[in-house]
Amino acid sequence: MAVRLFEGRDHAAAYLQYRVAPEELIDRIMSYVEKQTPNQVGLAVDVGCGSGQGTVLLAPYFTKVVGTDVSPAQLEMALTNNKNPPNVSYRESPAEKLPFASGKVDLLTAMTAAHWFDHKKFLLEADRVLRPGGCLALLSYTMAMELEYGDVSRATLNGICDEVYLLRSLHPFRDPYIGTNSVTIYSDMFDSCSYPDKEWNEGLKVKRLLPLNGYFGMVETFSSYQKLLQKDPAEAERLSSDTRNKLMCAMKVSSPDTEVTVVVNYFYWLARKPL
Repeated sequence: MAVRLFEGRDHAAAYLQYRVAPEELIDRIMSYVEKQTPNQVGLAVDVGCGSGQGTVLLAPYFTKVVGTDVSPAQLEMALTNNKNPPNVSYRESPAEKLPFASGKVDLLTAMTAAHWFDHKKFLLEADRVLRPGGCLALLSYTMAMELEYGDVSRATLNGICDEVYLLRSLHPFRDPYIGTNSVTIYSDMFDSCSYPDKEWNEGLKVKRLLPLNGYFGMVETFSSYQKLLQKDPAEAERLSSDTRNKLMCAMKVSSPDTEVTVVVNYFYWLARKPL
């Protein structure tokens, strides 16, 4: 059974504004795609595309790129993105029933989305739409984000986020469908994929310089925070405010717009359908 989240307009707008786009992974994906079939780059499909931050990154490499999602609000945000190239379009559809003919897709991606799918049905559908030699790329990141700021101890900053903000307070609101660790979901899907040509990768650190408020904006898009927000808006706001103040105190700054380096730990796997 798939899970539907991220469908409110405000949540979708925050998703577009704050989520990190994984530019660094695209080169790795394309190197894998072009390893055996460099000229087959007609159609890329980004499943669970959300507001399209990852979808647009595929545009320079393919004749046509289509992002799909079940959420009309997310797709509406994607269409408002002024970074959309002319070869990018969007379709509303579930991951398990894609609107493409069999054997027509050159690359099928899911960027920080596949953990919400019906995993077995999605892999079957991916196999249906991929052409022989087509590639599947699933990527996501762990909740173990890191903060860096000047000579302030990373252990201090990350301790504040992990103990107070992410682990103690938000962990109870983590959706049971994805369990305690989404890496396990992707590992299980990797093991379930029958393609002999496949590879698993983890430990890729993606760094972004963001205002401290931007970091909080990103965390507040997480499903666990959104669940807390729905249950107790005052407590959700207090949690963000208290943690922001503790971080600012540790950093010895007075402005929440002070820039920090956010380190996101990605993992991903790639597979090629046999010719």
